[in-house]
Amino acid sequence: MARREWQRARLDQPKADRRVSLRPDYDPEAFGKLSERFARFMGTAKFIIAMTLIIFAWLVWNVVTPHHLRFDTYANKFTLLTLILSLQASYAAPLILLAQNRQADRDRVQFEDDRSRNERNIADTEYLAREVASLRIALGDVATRDFIRGELQRMLEDLDERTTKTDEDDGV
Repeated sequence: MARREWQRARLDQPKADRRVSLRPDYDPEAFGKLSERFARFMGTAKFIIAMTLIIFAWLVWNVVTPHHLRFDTYANKFTLLTLILSLQASYAAPLILLAQNRQADRDRVQFEDDRSRNERNIADTEYLAREVASLRIALGDVATRDFIRGELQRMLEDLDERTTKTDEDDGV
């Protein structure tokens, strides 16, 4: 079968790259999400209580149990516990920093989005203010309903005055 594949290989096409990379291949986005979940978990009361219970159980076990069952003694200043806590801290700190950096990036993008939205709102408000001003100017030149009513009312009053004058003049 390998021979058939070799025969089908074409000379005008490059061979497939069969090099093996020794560098680890990972998805930065998935790693970032994992670090955020880890940082979020480490900031909970559940984690603090669990860590306190584990350390308390560790200390009680290594102080109260018979000497031959102890694995980390006070005589050694609880070296294994210190090592484990240091290891946990050495991994926790960079993961928390990575999560904070990702949050800062999201905050920066959100700030830029809010700023551009605010600028659009200001531009829209200014446009609407100009439109309202132009409508007011245009309405100043147009006879409104109230203006026409007022004029008709004055004309009726003038007409009434004229008719009363003519009636008085005719009667005298």
